[in-house]
Amino acid sequence: MNLQESDILRTLLYEPFINQRILAETSRHSLAVVNRSLKRLMDDGYLDERARLTEKAKEEIKEKAPRNAIILAAGFGMRMVPINLTTPKALLEVNEEKLIDRIIAQLNDAGVIDITVVVGFMKESFEYLIDEKGVELVVNEEYAEKNNLHSLALVADRIHNTYIVPCDIWCDRNPFNSTELYSWYMVSDLVDEESSVRVNRKMELVTIPEKDAGNAMIGIAYLLEPEAAIIRERLKQLDDNKHAEDFWEKTLYRKDRMIVQARVARSSDVIEINTYEQLRDLDFDSNHLKSDAIHAIAAALGCKDTDVTDIRVLKQGMTNRSFQFRANGENYIMRIPGEGTDRLINRKEEAEVFRTISGLGLCDDPVYINPENGYKITKYLDGIRRCDAESVPDLKRCMEKLKAFHEMKLRVDHTFDIFGQIERYETLWEGSPSVYKDYRKTKANVLSLRPFIDGLKKGWCLTHIDAVPDNFLFYTPDGTTKEQLQLIDWEYSGMQDPHVDIAMFCIYSLYSKRQCDRLIDIYFDGACDKTTRTKIYCYIAVCGLLWSNWCEYKRKLSVEFGEYSLCQYRFAKDYYRYAKELMESEEE
Repeated sequence: MNLQESDILRTLLYEPFINQRILAETSRHSLAVVNRSLKRLMDDGYLDERARLTEKAKEEIKEKAPRNAIILAAGFGMRMVPINLTTPKALLEVNEEKLIDRIIAQLNDAGVIDITVVVGFMKESFEYLIDEKGVELVVNEEYAEKNNLHSLALVADRIHNTYIVPCDIWCDRNPFNSTELYSWYMVSDLVDEESSVRVNRKMELVTIPEKDAGNAMIGIAYLLEPEAAIIRERLKQLDDNKHAEDFWEKTLYRKDRMIVQARVARSSDVIEINTYEQLRDLDFDSNHLKSDAIHAIAAALGCKDTDVTDIRVLKQGMTNRSFQFRANGENYIMRIPGEGTDRLINRKEEAEVFRTISGLGLCDDPVYINPENGYKITKYLDGIRRCDAESVPDLKRCMEKLKAFHEMKLRVDHTFDIFGQIERYETLWEGSPSVYKDYRKTKANVLSLRPFIDGLKKGWCLTHIDAVPDNFLFYTPDGTTKEQLQLIDWEYSGMQDPHVDIAMFCIYSLYSKRQCDRLIDIYFDGACDKTTRTKIYCYIAVCGLLWSNWCEYKRKLSVEFGEYSLCQYRFAKDYYRYAKELMESEEE
């Protein structure tokens, strides 16, 4: 039974046959297709001579009927800034109805009661669904590092006569049905430049060149055997770190097309909600549009909430989330503190730092900063590039900028106490042990370096603390040709030995010992004495433990940093040893 024949058979299940012309209108197929399909269905025993369904047809319909559904709702919904700071995308409300509640209700109306929801970000928010909707929750613990391919892999054994449903859709008409006769993937009739497929005349989904536009991919699918078996096997094969960022749709492709048919929906019937502005267009009165961040922007820039447009998420940083937006004809960046940041950073001290460095050409001075919640607005710079930690010319310019800042000898009223912060981050674990078996020994070794550090004379001044390659921005101002350099992200800054900044640059760059020595030589123009080099080695060890503890705290908030976290701990161990070796050689 081909696609057209399946459509004709399903139409006859609900609409008794009157004549071919009416059947063509209701099935949306041409008269020629209707006539050909009727003959084939009769010849194959699915219809009798009066075009009524036979027992064979009814058995096939029963065999292929939907059994269950899987809703994928684990991700951050990063493009939904600033809403996703407090609300998972599945719980957004349109016309006072949560997206996931509507999806579940529509599935239930189609007779689908067995529903699994894969959750991750703010998983506790979904607990009510167990009692109120009768669903089962499966937790994706790796939602921060892996995309929804991993979410679906967790429940791969449940895929058979199954609807796969994203959590971020709003369907005006119910897209689900108690009768399904073939596997399909839903796309919209809307043209989308981000799509990777288009529908051909055979209703197949074929891949398109990267620069071409295709049919907008909705994400709803229905999977029967044997396609379900193929998907289950591919999920097992692809569920690894190499494919951590892949969408589950990757399992649908065979060469230049999907293995399932296209199901085309009208763009007015099914809407995917990816951004704040899409929600605003769909439901201007949605409660989730009442965003503190948007209100703060409007107040700071003297405009209306609706004047804040072109909202685009930027890459999530280790500490914050940021998004770009446009208002009053200018482009800006809004910085939103990340999870648990209020326990890590004193925003009033950060505001004091910005008051101190304002107008000195060190950074792009904030348009707005709130010392209470950490919201910060800066102008967006076009054509920026970050320091290449492997480029010696870049390193020379960055160290020149850093040294010039240090030589300003600026002062603020607070200190960044490295040893104190090590202890503080550890207390944030709230009694949980370190994930590292030899943590106590490593910590004792690192702390044993303190008498040496404290016994040295240091040039105490305002120090950046987070002077890492990503925070050195190269840019060319409008109307000029000379590339400028600025240092951003001053939230950890405080009084400290400025040589700590060199250590921080090294450990963030995951440098080898040779590369660390090279950076030290660049900063000191090749004239670093052995005592100072030993001190910087000590700082690398101490700061490695500091950020390792920081990563352990963030890990307890379900924010993982993978290799970075492991490397920080290694810096603590290795540079303790290098520092001790240099100390012993000096004594000799």
